[in-house]
Amino acid sequence: MRTKLILFALVLFLNGCGAIDYYFLTPPEDTAQELYENARVSMQEKDYAQAIDSLVKLNDRYPFSPYAMDARLMLGDAFSLDRQYLEAVDVYEEFLALHPRHEAIDYVLFQIGLNKFKSHKSIDLPQTQLSEAIEYFKRVADGYPKSAYRDQALEHIGKCRRLIAEHELYVADFYYKTEEYNAAWARYKFIVENFTDLPDIVDLAETKAKAAWFYAQEQENDTKRHPSKIKPYFDWL
Repeated sequence: MRTKLILFALVLFLNGCGAIDYYFLTPPEDTAQELYENARVSMQEKDYAQAIDSLVKLNDRYPFSPYAMDARLMLGDAFSLDRQYLEAVDVYEEFLALHPRHEAIDYVLFQIGLNKFKSHKSIDLPQTQLSEAIEYFKRVADGYPKSAYRDQALEHIGKCRRLIAEHELYVADFYYKTEEYNAAWARYKFIVENFTDLPDIVDLAETKAKAAWFYAQEQENDTKRHPSKIKPYFDWL
């Protein structure tokens, strides 16, 4: 009987230790493989936030694991699909710097351009991202003529140029509306000279340039006919 009580007490003690471990000890971290598989499943389920979480942990904890390179590429994709475009660009650019000879570099270059293109927000804001996107698309088109992404890169170059031309037209129209006709004319002329691949925009800019030039000349003649009212105060200088 006494032996049974001792055995029973020992079982309770061991179970108690297990309970203590369960509630108070830090659980073991996922392995690189587990994190990678979790991320892959999350991507398939379109749970991009969860995929990002797993991939960031993998890259932080296991930067030299066999999964690290593919995980970084997948992280860029996860950010892109989650519409975090500038974060995606950062990841892809880091991958490009670390693995410049990787077989998927044409894809990485295209994704950098695509995410810069997608980060464009409004016609009235600076178009820096679009100009940079064009450079990456050109690197795909010129450097990888057999790439599966070449045709898409060329198509997006056209889309970027159209958005930039529309921005230039928007700025020129602003100058025109505020009666800054010389500035408007110069901007319209810039469009005509630099966007010959967009004939519809060029035709519109040419028409508006003629009107801006006419009003600029009229404005200048009016100034000559009606000098400033404060000019007499400075005649003695």
